[in-house]
Amino acid sequence: QVQLVESGGGLVEAGGSLRLSCAASVSSFRFKVMGWYRQAPGSQRELVAAVISGGITNYADSVKGRFAISRDSAKNTVYLQMNSLKPEDTAVYYCNAQNTITDINYWGKGTLVTVSS
Repeated sequence: QVQLVESGGGLVEAGGSLRLSCAASVSSFRFKVMGWYRQAPGSQRELVAAVISGGITNYADSVKGRFAISRDSAKNTVYLQMNSLKPEDTAVYYCNAQNTITDINYWGKGTLVTVSS
């Protein structure tokens, strides 16, 4: 059973930083893509950032230059470093991983990030 466990969310003032972590219960080499999505109240879930095997990254326009995604395969963990946070970054952040062979998507339970103005 694949489990993704997020941590690192919390309350931060605008302009501050947080680092989210997502630890997988299995080898992350199983996943061709690992990433972060977020969902604000009343909004659809949206892609924030993703990293593909080989290190290629993709970011939502709204976070480019402020957020950085990284992947530590030895620790089966993906990180999201969030800097210069804005109130509009407030959301539940979900970790996602896509299996290389089956294309099955796995999701964490989410971690809440609240940015106060």
